[in-house]
Amino acid sequence: MDREMLEGLWQTHRGRIVGLAAGLLFGFMVLLLGVFKTLFLLICAVGGYLVGKKIDQKEDLLEILDKILPPGYHR
Repeated sequence: MDREMLEGLWQTHRGRIVGLAAGLLFGFMVLLLGVFKTLFLLICAVGGYLVGKKIDQKEDLLEILDKILPPGYHR
């Protein structure tokens, strides 16, 4: 397959390709680690992504903690 064909497939079927890859990765992780360990890793990854996204958007980490934790908890 040449590069142009692969780029065309990526442009037209990006969601399907990413979904397939994510499904395969999740399936292998369930087989290797078990359901609960896989779910724990998935929750940690999503949490890390969300915190990183907030930091990239130049939000203050202390403001984020104020939204999540009870008042005065992080001081």
